[in-house]
Amino acid sequence: MPEEYPLPNFLGLSPRDASPDVQILSLPYELTTSYGQGTDAGPAACIAASTQVELYDPLLEQDLPAGFEIQTAAAWVAEGPTLAAQLDAIEIYLTPYFDGSCFPLTLGGEHGLLPPLLRALKSHPAVKGELGQVSLVQIDAHSDLRDELDGEQWSHACVARRALDLGLSRVLQVGVRQTSREETLFAASDSRVDVWYARDLFSPCGGSREWDGWIKALTELRGVVHLTLDVDGLDGSLVPATGTPVPGGLAFWQAIETIETLFANPDVYVTSADVCEIVPDPHSNLTEFTAALLATKIVAAHLAARQAGRWNRY
Repeated sequence: MPEEYPLPNFLGLSPRDASPDVQILSLPYELTTSYGQGTDAGPAACIAASTQVELYDPLLEQDLPAGFEIQTAAAWVAEGPTLAAQLDAIEIYLTPYFDGSCFPLTLGGEHGLLPPLLRALKSHPAVKGELGQVSLVQIDAHSDLRDELDGEQWSHACVARRALDLGLSRVLQVGVRQTSREETLFAASDSRVDVWYARDLFSPCGGSREWDGWIKALTELRGVVHLTLDVDGLDGSLVPATGTPVPGGLAFWQAIETIETLFANPDVYVTSADVCEIVPDPHSNLTEFTAALLATKIVAAHLAARQAGRWNRY
């Protein structure tokens, strides 16, 4: 069993008797991790760390919640004797929050939570049951495009491949630096997949040009988007406790620029987001605090989009 963490409200905010504008959801899910463990304790640790995050964000004129209602739902409880049953239970837990009335931000938990999350997204009024109009923006050290890992097609290493199987129109990945030959060939051959590899982004010869290309792609994106942020997409020095910390990843401010650029795009409707692969470290709070900062930036960027009328257009 994971170590027990208190589950205060996100950012330490006191909920009001009002419908939420932002709903923080916790998925302490871990069944297919293949290296480090502990993601099932990640959501609670992230929420606990968030109580130490400053409430001011330069995107907003007021401190968070900036006149909005941010609520923290009770955590998902693992149910079902099989992997398939637990994935179904995740979809059931998430679906009520994808009715278009609020912005759901899911904290995980291993990245295997993504396919049931996308199935829940099908119920969103902007999607109308058809994921073919949805793009996935993915910050990740891994491309997650394997068809299976150790015989399991629902492994955390396969979630982007399963997202395409569910019918998503496009997957845009940034920060990838650990990928198999199978995944590399698949990404190169499938027009739905665009990858900005870390080795190109951070090369002394042209890295700035490649990064500018990533930002340009975000500004040119159109339609409905889900943002999935695997914290191992950042350099391993920023998230040392995540299950597979990898050197050579995104700097913190590059992750922030990615989030702000995506939510500022007037032609994009970011319906939802997740921050996953959070693992608490008993010797340092850096990993969960980094995750809490990124989750807070997503909330602030969403609320800025609301204020500018760039949300809930369907």
